[in-house]
Amino acid sequence: MPISFIAGLGNPGSSYRGSRHNIGFVVLDALAEALGGTWKEERQFKALVSKVTMAGHSVWLIKPQTFMNQSGKTLAALARFYKVLPEAFAVVYDDINLALGRLKLTVQGGAGGHNGVASVLQDLGVGFTRFRIGIGDKSHPDMDLADYVLGHFTSDEQAALAPRIPEFVHGLTLLVDKGAEDAMNLLNTKETTTITEDS
Repeated sequence: MPISFIAGLGNPGSSYRGSRHNIGFVVLDALAEALGGTWKEERQFKALVSKVTMAGHSVWLIKPQTFMNQSGKTLAALARFYKVLPEAFAVVYDDINLALGRLKLTVQGGAGGHNGVASVLQDLGVGFTRFRIGIGDKSHPDMDLADYVLGHFTSDEQAALAPRIPEFVHGLTLLVDKGAEDAMNLLNTKETTTITEDS
């Protein structure tokens, strides 16, 4: 089944803009801008949506406005309305288990402690493609996880991530064009998917 919905996970509101947990929103904004898409509010789905064309396919870009731990409700409502399976969805989100800037596509697995993914699994179901973007782990083991993911990227981290955003946009285009399995083979093996603090 081709990808026809790409959701970026994040929290709405200006106070969360630029936080590590909102990298999904950042990538979706960049994707919409690259494709000339404009955002509009769809209250019935509690989301901002933008319909674009990718690799010759019509694709809905989705930014749930439900807050992170209710993200799945938006995607489930879209799936019911358009009568599609979870396999039609790709979900872009932050992952503390990956190094800063690392990209990894997966289909299987649990939530990995991510409340947004847990919500998607609960309400939408399994089978969606996970577009995981590394934000790195906590700088100190005693730091509260919520404080870390809701905190903002440092200036060094922002500088390291900025050149990666176009690559993430390209990766999503590749995913829509080639499908999950081929995209995983192409993107998960690239040496350039890791950024170090020294880069």
